[in-house]
Amino acid sequence: MSAVPAGARPHREPIGARPASSLRHPLARALLVMTFTTGLVDAVSYLGLGRVFAANMTGNIVLLGFGIAGSAGLPVVAPLVSLGAFLAGSAAGGMLARTTGDRHPQHIARALWIESALVFAAAIVAAATDVRPSTFSADAVIALLALAMGVRNATVRRLGVPDLTTTVLTMTLTGLAADSRIAGGSGEGSVRRIAAVLAMLSGAVAGALLLKISLVPPLLAAAALALLLALVYVPIARRRG
Repeated sequence: MSAVPAGARPHREPIGARPASSLRHPLARALLVMTFTTGLVDAVSYLGLGRVFAANMTGNIVLLGFGIAGSAGLPVVAPLVSLGAFLAGSAAGGMLARTTGDRHPQHIARALWIESALVFAAAIVAAATDVRPSTFSADAVIALLALAMGVRNATVRRLGVPDLTTTVLTMTLTGLAADSRIAGGSGEGSVRRIAAVLAMLSGAVAGALLLKISLVPPLLAAAALALLLALVYVPIARRRG
């Protein structure tokens, strides 16, 4: 092994250059905060805006199918609005990833600022109008939230951190069970997977509780957390870059 010259700084791999496999990694912690905000956002959309998801598009596809079949009065327009906005946000996030993805701090900073601005705009609409399911104002809030989650998903997809997609847990739960010692696996990654599940669960609980006040508090909390990550995590990423 070659010695590091005296006074020279040891080479450190950029923070976004490889998967953040440890929960001690700043990127893993940032993604867990994003996972928490997903619980906040989907609590608002599902409980407050008429049984539609802003982040979980698998759920929207299923709910759309139920709505088309006329089951239990489930909506059709709201899932379509959410799906369309999510795709638009994902396309924008993909463009952002292609133009800044090799500059990790800048990429994450821009994505978080966009997410914070869109969720904050949704909070303004919720505060300024009478938001009820199946109304234009509700669809506007859904569209803003789904846009934000689309940008987020495209950003996190570029990072490629296992089990921390921030918006869905199906494969995380599958890996938790399939790779467990009970199933004959090594159990590697179990802590990270459990942390992701608990982050989304706690976000959903917090969102549901805040929603008892109004739509605005959980939306403000989600926007503030995205802004906080931009202010706290991005400088860390720059120092490690």
